[in-house]
Amino acid sequence: MRLVFMGTPEFAVASLQALLDAGHEIAAVYTRMDTPKNRGMKLLPPPVKVLAQARDIPVFQPKNLRGEETQAQLRALAPDAVIVAAYGRLLPQAVLDVPRFGCLNVHASLLPKYRGAAPINACILNGETESGVTIMQMDAGLDTGDMLLPAALPILPDEPFGSLHDRLAKLGGETIVRALALLERGELKAVPQPKIGASYAPMIRSEDCKLSFDLPAKRVACAVRAYDPQPGAFALLGETKMKLFGASVAEDEGSLGAPGQILAVDKSGVCVACGRGAVRVAQVQGAGGKRMPADAFFRGHQSLLNEIFR
Repeated sequence: MRLVFMGTPEFAVASLQALLDAGHEIAAVYTRMDTPKNRGMKLLPPPVKVLAQARDIPVFQPKNLRGEETQAQLRALAPDAVIVAAYGRLLPQAVLDVPRFGCLNVHASLLPKYRGAAPINACILNGETESGVTIMQMDAGLDTGDMLLPAALPILPDEPFGSLHDRLAKLGGETIVRALALLERGELKAVPQPKIGASYAPMIRSEDCKLSFDLPAKRVACAVRAYDPQPGAFALLGETKMKLFGASVAEDEGSLGAPGQILAVDKSGVCVACGRGAVRVAQVQGAGGKRMPADAFFRGHQSLLNEIFR
């Protein structure tokens, strides 16, 4: 099938690679602009662009898809379908109407739950035990189109965002290939999303990653894992901004201290009291420092042991 692919971050790479491996013709790739990163603020290409260029696929990086020139360019490519995976832009109706099979989105949740920009983070934050991907027929709304093919997987115990992200990316690639095979055989059926159970996962803001140890331990542990490894859940310890990683509920600890109080530090991590119960954090990162095991950090910062996470 002749396809145009639209995607930007690492999550989308797995879908593009799966489509290439399945033998589909990728007429072009659309992705976001190169962005300045790291201390030198060097312009770096999106991961999807890197793969596309390695496979000699034409790459387009328009600021938006509303311009007539951009839309004419897309029409000239004459795709059978446009495949979208974490592109980061809404598609106007004029674009949705170009391919004969429409635009299919690889969305990282079991719709109608967690529409929007950050479904994987939201799934972990809310303590879900199952996640998945949904291949969706795109419409002009935000992840509101008909469902074409869902695929579920269990969330592993204490699984962080990074691990679930990678597993869902792989599943997304496998599922879009299966969906296109069904589409070519005329066996892909569209099912409208139910209104009951719909929810949104908006883009993450820095303040969303601030931890509150007044909450129950399970909720705190979920918050740490939801932003692990990026952008990183954080709290202040004294005047030091600390990022926390690798959290689990400390089953062997009760409410032995005030919320945010350090109860113990050993090879398994730092144990911190919460509003109910306690959480164990395996790794930490101080301001300007590197991520490291919690016990190693506190051996070099023993004065912080008497401070309260807040």
